[in-house]
Amino acid sequence: MTTLFRRLHMPPLDGATAWLNSAPLDPAGLRGKVVLVDFWTLTCINWLRTAPWVRAWAQAYRDDGLVVIGVHTPEFGFEHDLDLVRRAVRERGIDHPVAVDNGYRVWRAFDNHYWPALYFVDTDGVVRDSHVGEGRYEQSERRLQRLLGIDRPFVSVEGEGDEAAADWDHLRTPETYLGAERGGRPDAPGELRLGSWALTGRWTTEPEDVVCDEPGGSINFRFSARDAHLVLSSAGPAPIHFQVLLDGEAPGRSRGVDVDEQGNGVLDGGRLYQLVRQDGEVRERTLTLTSSAAGARAHVFTFG
Repeated sequence: MTTLFRRLHMPPLDGATAWLNSAPLDPAGLRGKVVLVDFWTLTCINWLRTAPWVRAWAQAYRDDGLVVIGVHTPEFGFEHDLDLVRRAVRERGIDHPVAVDNGYRVWRAFDNHYWPALYFVDTDGVVRDSHVGEGRYEQSERRLQRLLGIDRPFVSVEGEGDEAAADWDHLRTPETYLGAERGGRPDAPGELRLGSWALTGRWTTEPEDVVCDEPGGSINFRFSARDAHLVLSSAGPAPIHFQVLLDGEAPGRSRGVDVDEQGNGVLDGGRLYQLVRQDGEVRERTLTLTSSAAGARAHVFTFG
């Protein structure tokens, strides 16, 4: 999705509640620079798969006059935690400025509605282009080069782990929210259809998530995709161990980056957890995640 702007100047950034990797920035001080504004939130799989490209552009064109500004606007309540944002910035290797937008003021100033979203600003402070979602990488990089007044080969980028591009040809299961505000009703255990989910044990449904109320509670999901992810957070500070099974067995070589071959993982902070990356043929599977303790919160399944 691309939108061309008619002389819309870059909105102010003074709504940010904190800045990482930089002192506060403003449009006036950025005049003479080409600016790429990247709206993100730390749990968004679509943003994670664009992150390698944005990092690469920030580094490749910094000396040519490009300033990349990440704007972290949270989707879930726990993403307001500044320490979690700091951790994501560190673990994702983000060294460009990040405006923390906990009050959604920068989001509203840009009239933005999506994660991820890119805004391309010229040296006069005019927004020249925007792009929502994944893809269009060569076109975006060409736009940056034209704004910078340069012409050279594009950067080479290949995401790894949970940042790897989705296997779109085999992705048959959509993003699925579990909380009451946007989620559907769970099915009965043992009667799962493709794209449906069920709970076993005691769980409480809250607006943003479902919360495990006792050790041994499980979430079951029937999906068809190479990758399966789940956004998890916890009600307290203590790590929570969990186990993932595929069709009732340990995932082995089909494990995601956040579990071992026996399916063991640790919920050690609110973020997206990659549970499955199918090895070999992609086919319909049933994922079961069992929590070792009460307090695990499950927000949304995403696939790739």
